[in-house]
Amino acid sequence: MRKYKTLKQFIKKAINLLALILIFVSCSPEYIPNMVNSPMFSNQGEFQITIAAGKESPDAESEVSITNFDAQTALALTDHFGIMINGSYGKEKNDAPSSFHEHSFLEAGMGYYDKFRNKYRYEVFGGYGFGKTQGYFENGFVDEITNVRYNRYFIQPGIGISNKIFDGSFSPRIVLVQMERLVSSSETTYNTFYEPVITSKIGYKYVKFIVQFGFSIPIGDQELTYDHPNFIFNFGLNFNLGRKYYDF
Repeated sequence: MRKYKTLKQFIKKAINLLALILIFVSCSPEYIPNMVNSPMFSNQGEFQITIAAGKESPDAESEVSITNFDAQTALALTDHFGIMINGSYGKEKNDAPSSFHEHSFLEAGMGYYDKFRNKYRYEVFGGYGFGKTQGYFENGFVDEITNVRYNRYFIQPGIGISNKIFDGSFSPRIVLVQMERLVSSSETTYNTFYEPVITSKIGYKYVKFIVQFGFSIPIGDQELTYDHPNFIFNFGLNFNLGRKYYDF
């Protein structure tokens, strides 16, 4: 009986050690979602620029803090059709001098928008983006350089409200990420994420402070082979030119 307990304890420790190794090895590429561009246009000729920053962590227990910088533009070509171009850049801040993370992303999209009762808005945008992630991770189990490129396709409906002082919207974005690892192995994976966000813009007419909060949730049966943040949080400034404002 004593030998049985000893063997059982040994197996349990071995399983725990294996799980710990897998956790360390999984510190490879990350998918970092960019800020959602939700312009909520009012009329033809409206042009928006957003500059924002945010902080992400691949998981709740990670000591790695990745600072994102997002730049977004959006233009209403007609009273119902608009385009957007978005860019994102992130760099890891870590006390370990041998570790680093850097990612960049660029996307473009187009879509339909409309308003009703002057203050209410709705929109549907879709588009494509591409990016890359580079990093070096060192721990007691593995030293690994990661070099990953990925393509992403998105569909983004949204509904909101707008006036001179406040813009608010809800945008449940769905994305398909095609990620290809270029170092160590040639592996391509496809994953779908559901990314609902709430965006608030507060200020007056042409300049507003913007805050966005949401989630990034993997959906589907495909197993993830990389890390990703569960939360989306960004803040910055939004500049709006050419919008016709209506009172409540």
